Amino acid sequence: MVQLLDEALEVSPPAGFPDHPHRGFETVTYMLKGAFTHQDFAGHKGTIKAGDLQWMTAGRGIVHCEMPASKGAQNGLQLWVNLSSKDKLIEPAYQELEGKDIPKVEKDGVRAVVIAGEALGIKSPVYTRTPTMFLDFTLKPGAVLHQPVPEGWNAFAYVLEGEAIFGDLSSSAIGAHHTVQLSSGNGLSIWNKSNSPCRFVLIGGQPLNEPVVQYGPFVMNNKQEIIQAIEDYQRSRNGFERAVGWRSDPVGLSDAE
Repeated sequence: MVQLLDEALEVSPPAGFPDHPHRGFETVTYMLKGAFTHQDFAGHKGTIKAGDLQWMTAGRGIVHCEMPASKGAQNGLQLWVNLSSKDKLIEPAYQELEGKDIPKVEKDGVRAVVIAGEALGIKSPVYTRTPTMFLDFTLKPGAVLHQPVPEGWNAFAYVLEGEAIFGDLSSSAIGAHHTVQLSSGNGLSIWNKSNSPCRFVLIGGQPLNEPVVQYGPFVMNNKQEIIQAIEDYQRSRNGFERAVGWRSDPVGLSDAE
């Protein structure tokens, strides 16, 4: 289900991700610092800032750019979520939430930002075609979290700041920029035994149990579908018709942090 977790939205102008295509999956962009402007060949345009979310369904085809919209380094997470074979050629769509509109809850020293799924009794309004959780947790020193994870899901945690103990209290603490792959079960326990807060994301989803073939910006079920996606993009057909002659506009830079 999960194709990529990339904290490499750590980008400074003039670098960025200029005009490029996608087909067959979804990108989930969650900004931590700075701002990114998105434009696509259908006229959709917007800027996501720190704390904001964009859930983009590429479906049958999108050509877009993602470029820094503020000075200095931009930092964020981008997740690629595979679409099932029946959904790979649906029409493109967006779900966008400003940080103030993403549900948040705090209890017993644990703060949760509920991007997708449910945590501490709070549900996200984001619709996921494949059942998915994307949760941003911060544990104060001494805090403990017991988070349910549906049986049979694939899931992992990625530590953004600080350190915590995952799964078993006798385990060693896991520090920033490390990933914890969850084994099968129905939940995860996390302890912050340090003197500083620990922030991490917990991401999981229901397996599709389908073959996956990725080639660059295309994620399909087999090699022939990848070849078809490349040909459709090159010939501007079957979802890429609006790519003919399209170029994104230059992005101005603000002083936003």
